[in-house]
Amino acid sequence: MGRWIGVATASMTLSLGFSPLAAQPQPFQFAAIGDIGYSKKSEDEFTRMIAAMNLQPLAFVVHIGDFQADPRPYNANPDRVSMPCTDDSLKKVLGQFQASAHPFFLTPGDNDWADCHLLKAIKVDPLEQLAKVRSLLFPEGRSLGQRTLAVTSHAQQPAFSKFRGNLAWTHNDVSSMTMHITGSNDNKGRTPEMDAEANERTQANLAWMKNAFTQAKTRNSHGLVLIMQANSGFETHWTTSLKDRYFRLFPGVTPPKESPPSGFDDILNAVEAEMQAYDKPVLFIHGDTHIFHISKPLVSKKTRRFVDNFTRLEVFGDPDSHWVKVSVDPANPALFVIEPQIVPENSAGR
Repeated sequence: MGRWIGVATASMTLSLGFSPLAAQPQPFQFAAIGDIGYSKKSEDEFTRMIAAMNLQPLAFVVHIGDFQADPRPYNANPDRVSMPCTDDSLKKVLGQFQASAHPFFLTPGDNDWADCHLLKAIKVDPLEQLAKVRSLLFPEGRSLGQRTLAVTSHAQQPAFSKFRGNLAWTHNDVSSMTMHITGSNDNKGRTPEMDAEANERTQANLAWMKNAFTQAKTRNSHGLVLIMQANSGFETHWTTSLKDRYFRLFPGVTPPKESPPSGFDDILNAVEAEMQAYDKPVLFIHGDTHIFHISKPLVSKKTRRFVDNFTRLEVFGDPDSHWVKVSVDPANPALFVIEPQIVPENSAGR
């Protein structure tokens, strides 16, 4: 496949312990992956994918979450799928992550905790599972991987002490941050207890993202990388004319004039508001719907047009066990060059 050109960015330092780096940042590359490990076959493919990435000179790897199957495929066929949502499954996943030769960063997905109530073999409380994920997979002050990078956690702020999975790190004067926003409507609309969890986490995510934009402007950074798991549905916030233009490609499909509320409205509104006052490039990485693509899906409420300096990358997902290479060159006005990396042994028919 050919090269895909993203947007430019080069520098951001967050106030929680980052310090400005050298004046002449060097180019580097990182990998983006996620939504894998949904079957025993997929687990083997993930091992091959890690091995392929280990051969590359990557600065780090980001995993957008869903590192195990939704419990329902296991319920239907336990011979094909490993049991998710157990201590053993978390330890096995940690071992896979630690096999990375490069610093390894994660943001959890809904499969990894929120959907664990669907498991029939044993009873799993999603909030207990979330606590285990945070405790095991987010070591204090550093990434996972055989080689590590320093990382700042939102949990370092007393008001957000439980949010160990909201991370920020800087490499060669380019900064990245994760927000713990998941599929399954971000865990909203399920039970009062789950709504309370989701609402508290939403407030933390909004504060964490606002801090990132504030610090980027304060330090005159070249741009931002925002990472989360959920496909938040940018298209639901499109104007009626844009929806009509897009959906006319699909005979028999008529988009609603007004999209119903979703668990992602707050974050989409916040991203759009921040971008109104931010003229540097932003790369937004997510997964969830398992369709590799690159687009500019954010619509400005002010201009009612797509925001030029905002680019969305969705990574590959099961059954396509491949990875995405993002090359970052601060000397390039379009700093990010995005290239899909196919692992031949994981291709269909192998």
